[in-house]
Formats: sequence, C-alpha cells, structure tokens
Amino acid sequence: MAEIREKPLLGKVIIKGKIYCETGLHIGAARESLEIGGLDAPVIRDPVSREPYIPGSSLKGKMRSLLEKRERKPFNKYGGQNVWRHECADLECSVCRLFGSAGGKEGENLPARLIVRDCYLTEESIRKLEKIETGLQFTEWKFENSLDRITAASNPRQIERVPKGSEFLFEIVYNVETKNEKEVREDLSNILNMLNLLQDDYLGGHGSRGYGKVRFEIEIFESRKIDFYTIEKKEEKEKTFFIPELEGKTPADCKIVIESLVSFLFK
Repeated sequence: MAEIREKPLLGKVIIKGKIYCETGLHIGAARESLEIGGLDAPVIRDPVSREPYIPGSSLKGKMRSLLEKRERKPFNKYGGQNVWRHECADLECSVCRLFGSAGGKEGENLPARLIVRDCYLTEESIRKLEKIETGLQFTEWKFENSLDRITAASNPRQIERVPKGSEFLFEIVYNVETKNEKEVREDLSNILNMLNLLQDDYLGGHGSRGYGKVRFEIEIFESRKIDFYTIEKKEEKEKTFFIPELEGKTPADCKIVIESLVSFLFK
C-alpha cells in the first residue's frame, strides 16, 4: 500500500526580477517552413506577438540539471533523445522535492514545489530591439561554419539569436507544502544558489560556443501566507512579507533574507 503523504499548502514565496543577456541567447524552435538560404535554427517565439521569449521549462530544466550535478545525484531515468536525469520518490532528495518526480510506482510521484513562468521581453527591450535593423524582428542572425577535421569540407549554418543586452522578466513561485522549516530554508537556498550558478554557466543552446551567458537581478522576494488568498479583509502586513530594499540585488545578495521570510511564514 502506498505511503500516505500530506501536502499542506501553507503559503507561497514569490521571486521576480530581470534576466540580462550578456551574450546572444538561442532557445530553439522547430522551423515553420523550409527555405533556400533560410535560418537553420530559429528561436522560439510567442505565436501571437512574434516576440522571442524564454520558456519557463528551459529555465527550470537548467536549474534542475545544475542542482543534480552539484548534489551528485545518479542519472537513473532515461528521458529520451539520449538524455538521462535523476528521479526518485524520496522527500529527503533536494532535487525531486523541489523540481518534482514523475513516472514512478503508484503513490511515488512527487509534484514539483517550484513554478517557473515563461519569461517575456521587457517593454524597454522591445522598444530597443525594434530600432535595430537586423533583418529579423527582435533577433539577429549568427553565421557559423564548421569544418570536417579530415576533409576540411565546410558546413555553413545560420543561427537566430536574441541579441546581447536584451532583458526578460522572470517569475518563480515556491509552494510551501511542508511544516518542516529546515526543508523550506534549504529549498529557497537552492533556488538562489542555482540562479547564482547559472550566471557562470549558460542558458539555452550552444553554450560552449559563447551563447547564453545571463545575469539575474532580483526585484521582488516575498512570502505570502495562505490567508493572503482568502476573501476576508485583513491587514496586508499580516498576510505578506515584502522586502523592498532588495530591488536590483543579485541572487547571492538575497540569501540573507531567507531566514526572515521563513520565520514570517511559520510564526
């Protein structure tokens, strides 16, 4: 018989800020059509506005991958396309507890505590990119050429990128689903640690060739008790803990307020 697990929703922690592209960024999408001389690797775009964006799954997946490596977790689950990842059903596992685990036996799946929204261009970036004449809307073409090491035959290709200097808005929501304060502190610390580590790694594709270097700035880091979402009238200060002086801080700077956020949730 599967173990009965409680998942009390005690509140949420909200992290918002900006992602700055310090080099060109490529998060790929399938080509809509085949054209002679066309792009070999287009970026993913919003189907309505046609603006490039960063899928929440791309940011979340990268954070999970970095945490798996840092915690030295075994890659025991085949995800297809020659990709392996770590999955287990242990609440003591910092990776699966935070990012979720699926495909196990009945009662052993762990829904993720972490929600990562899609990241869209800031209004300032949209205005700036609309003024740049690149031949593409909001993006640039990067022309590359690989050489066969034996025959010296060339293989030219055109890759679409979001240009350096572009800014995206990000939002991460952490569900407080445990009464264990230590777990919550560890989870929040890991979120900030992975954002910090990602700045010295890369986001998207072709990172080993210089793509995808990003920088994070935190603008909002707050905790909200579950009463925040009820319709009863209460003083706002009783339901949410907001730290305005964090605006523009790095993920590493924000670690000093984790204790205050957790103490507010459990007091």
